Amino acid sequence: MGGGARPERVAEEFREVLAEEIPRLKDPRVGFVTVTHVDVSPDLRRATVFYTALGKDRDQRATRAGLQSARSHLRSVLGQQVRLKFTPELEFEEDVGLAQVERVTQLLKEIGEQAAPPRSEEKEGDVGEEGATSE
Repeated sequence: MGGGARPERVAEEFREVLAEEIPRLKDPRVGFVTVTHVDVSPDLRRATVFYTALGKDRDQRATRAGLQSARSHLRSVLGQQVRLKFTPELEFEEDVGLAQVERVTQLLKEIGEQAAPPRSEEKEGDVGEEGATSE
């Protein structure tokens, strides 16, 4: 295999390793984390790990702090399991896209439940009255 490893393949390997390793962390701040995807820079020197975490804002901030403090450990695990010339620096970003989609879906559902459907007989009556209106 000539050339370097493709960033997409490396990113998927990183995602798999981190998804397995993060739940093993002993840090009580790190809650239930799902690694959604990893973006690796073209030079393979930097990896941004996107994740979702359950819990309220305070719990999510604690999880973020726990992940930040575990960066060097997680990086060394990646270095052992994924063969590369350099092990990239890790950055963690909460994947707000998924959370926003879920929140919008929930809001739309609530709006749909609150809005009463228009009654069909009123619509028909309104149409008939329009023609009878004078200037």
